[in-house]
Amino acid sequence: MRKIEVQLANVKGKFNRFANFCVGAGRAQEALRTGFIRQLGTAVRECGFRYLRFHGLFCDDMAVVRRIEGKLVYNWQYIDEVFDEMLALGIRPFVELSFMPQAMASGEQTLFWWRGNVTPPRDYGEYYDFIYAAVLHWQTRYGQEEVKNWFFEVWNEPDLPIFFSGDRAEYFKLYDTAARAIKAVCPEYPVGGPATSEHHWIREMIDHCLKSNVPLDFLSTHTYGVEGAVDEFGVNLHILLDNPDYIPQSVAATRACIDATPLAGLPLYYTEWSSSYTSRDNLHDSYVNAPYILYNLKRLAGSADAMSYWTFTDIFEEAGPPPSPFHGGFGLMNLHGLKKPSYFAYKFLHMLGDTELCCTDSDSIVCRSETGVQALVWNYTKHDQKGVPNQHYYIRDLVPANAEPACLSIPDLPAGKWLVSVYRTGYGVNDVYGEYLKLGRPDNLSREQIAALAVACEGTPSCSVFSGQGGFVYQIPLLENDVYFIDIKKL
Repeated sequence: MRKIEVQLANVKGKFNRFANFCVGAGRAQEALRTGFIRQLGTAVRECGFRYLRFHGLFCDDMAVVRRIEGKLVYNWQYIDEVFDEMLALGIRPFVELSFMPQAMASGEQTLFWWRGNVTPPRDYGEYYDFIYAAVLHWQTRYGQEEVKNWFFEVWNEPDLPIFFSGDRAEYFKLYDTAARAIKAVCPEYPVGGPATSEHHWIREMIDHCLKSNVPLDFLSTHTYGVEGAVDEFGVNLHILLDNPDYIPQSVAATRACIDATPLAGLPLYYTEWSSSYTSRDNLHDSYVNAPYILYNLKRLAGSADAMSYWTFTDIFEEAGPPPSPFHGGFGLMNLHGLKKPSYFAYKFLHMLGDTELCCTDSDSIVCRSETGVQALVWNYTKHDQKGVPNQHYYIRDLVPANAEPACLSIPDLPAGKWLVSVYRTGYGVNDVYGEYLKLGRPDNLSREQIAALAVACEGTPSCSVFSGQGGFVYQIPLLENDVYFIDIKKL
């Protein structure tokens, strides 16, 4: 029996909300769609995300730059529409400066279905002027005090040739140009990078910026929990890493690397993370992904200042438009806005109170608030896939075994009446992909089917009233990869 015993008086400290600091999305153009904005509003309201990062802000489908009679002409109206909608919803941009407008590009190399140009600028003077003009426009439109709260990240995964055709020296030239342009508008605007894959170039970035006296306000990089080839079009196979602690160990090592330099303590933002880096990985849809997220985040607290989940929605077109309602997309929600089990991991984290209590159980978090006590408890059991890739393993019905049951005990809970609300996600409970399997995995869903799935997987709790003379005990009959959120509220 797992024992989860906490004392209301035994406080660990303020609950670290690094997990919902930022969340990802595919590209800027997708944010011009009604469904995207509707889903974003839900995610902000229920999961508390504070920043949104996406690719493609300067791609040609945003119509930002044209060359007319040899001169560059800027047009900010589509970006304005995206940022206006975001700010109205209460979420700020974590501005990824990518990719290269065709009118400014030095080459023709592109990536993804939507053909983002990944070449350096053909003229760095023009690039400086462009970045300066963009940031000055945002300052004029939104005000300097607002933009001081934004973050400016130069490019995306320049260590991978599919994302940047130049070498590391070329990226540093690009970074230096952008950073100096941003700081020329306002020295207080935060700028950073290198936004690399799997913790690459961190020490090199620090050394370069120190040597060249280039501004560096934060470091950013990415991490994922699978092995397999980089997957531009969602056609390769991937498998979950054998080491369940790969991500926490790697993030801690990156933090230690930074702290061994003259820039110790510099903020570290993981601007992408997830179980898998392919948009066709069925683990993303599975109930197993929810405890996977919580298992990692519990072990990451204190190492990173943000872990931006990639992504909040399946309205995402790197490999082309989604081929079916559930196809292994990155999103916490599918393209119809149906909430996957992974969504509830973030929703439950947001529902925790601001004061964390000391708890020796490695797979639970217990907090208190002015209204009562909240406990988030999970079991993460890594399946032995026996070499079967995620795309084949998690596409089927996976019946879990029983896990070790848990007992939540709060001996100093005051006497009185308490409303106990129990929320769950796991096999067959708020498990929208499991419900989709029962329908035979259709390529399309009717409006009636979508509505029924939304109701079935909305996350409604079971409620009861606890009356006691003091102290609280609750038995949790866990299955493998179950997640429970228990809200104890004074009546």
